[in-house]
Amino acid sequence: MLHLSFAKDYVLHRLRAKTRHGTHSPFVYRLLDEVIYDFKSKKVYDQAENLRKELLSDKRLINVTDLGAGSLLNKNRQKRVSDIAKNALKRPKLAQLLYRLVKNLKPENMIELGTCLGTTSVYLKNAAPDAQLYTLEGCPETAQIATEVFQKAGLNTIKQVIGNFDDTLPGVIGKLNKLDFVFVDGNHQKEATLRYFEWCLPKVHEGTLLIFDDIYWSEGMKEAWAAIKAHPQVTVSIDLFWIGLVYFRKGRVKEDFKIRF
Repeated sequence: MLHLSFAKDYVLHRLRAKTRHGTHSPFVYRLLDEVIYDFKSKKVYDQAENLRKELLSDKRLINVTDLGAGSLLNKNRQKRVSDIAKNALKRPKLAQLLYRLVKNLKPENMIELGTCLGTTSVYLKNAAPDAQLYTLEGCPETAQIATEVFQKAGLNTIKQVIGNFDDTLPGVIGKLNKLDFVFVDGNHQKEATLRYFEWCLPKVHEGTLLIFDDIYWSEGMKEAWAAIKAHPQVTVSIDLFWIGLVYFRKGRVKEDFKIRF
C-alpha cells in the first residue's frame, strides 16, 4: 500500500506542479532558472561520482545500526557496502541539486543529518569549501566507510558526529551562532522531523535554507511537511516532491510552491 500511495502522490504532484514559467515570485523564478534547472554537467561532480562507483563495487559486510525506529527498536544487521550504496545513496540528480543549492547559498556552516556513506557530504563540501560541515550519522560502521570516502576525496575538515540525532544534534546546534544550511535526511518519522525543525528555529535567519528529504515517504512525513510549511517563521517553501526547501526571508507574503523537478 505504501508504494501505491507514493505513486499516487507522485502523479498528483506532477499534475499540480509548476515550472519556472508558472512561477510569479522573482526569488523562486531566479532559483529555478539559475540553480534548480541548471542540468549542465560540471567537472566538480566527477569526484563524488567516481567515489560512488567504488562504493557500488565494495563487497565488504558491515554491521548497520538502524536508529530510525527509535531506541527501543534499534536493529543491527549485516549489509554489503555495495547494497547500501545502491539503495541508500542520494541519486546523482538530487545530490547535484544539493551541490547547486549550497553553491548558490554560500553558507558559512552546514549540518547534514544522515551521512550514510558520505557521497552527499562530498558534494556539499565541494560546493562550499570554506564552510564548516558537520555530518551526523547514527551507525558507527557506516560512518567509518564515510571517513574513508572523505580521506580519498582529500576532505579532511569535515566534522563527523556519530550517535543518535536526538543526542548529537542539540550539541552541534549549540556550537553555532546561526544556522545557514541544514539537510535533514535521517529518521524519517513525523515526530523526529518536527523535533529537529523546532531545534533549528532559534538560530535561523534571513539567509537560512533548511532541506527535508523524503517528504512523501509516509503519511507521517507528509504531515510533518505540512506542519513545517504552515509554521509562521517559514515564508517560502518549495516542494520538489523528493525534497522540500524551506526559507525564512522576511518581509514577504507567505508562499508555498510545488515545482516539477
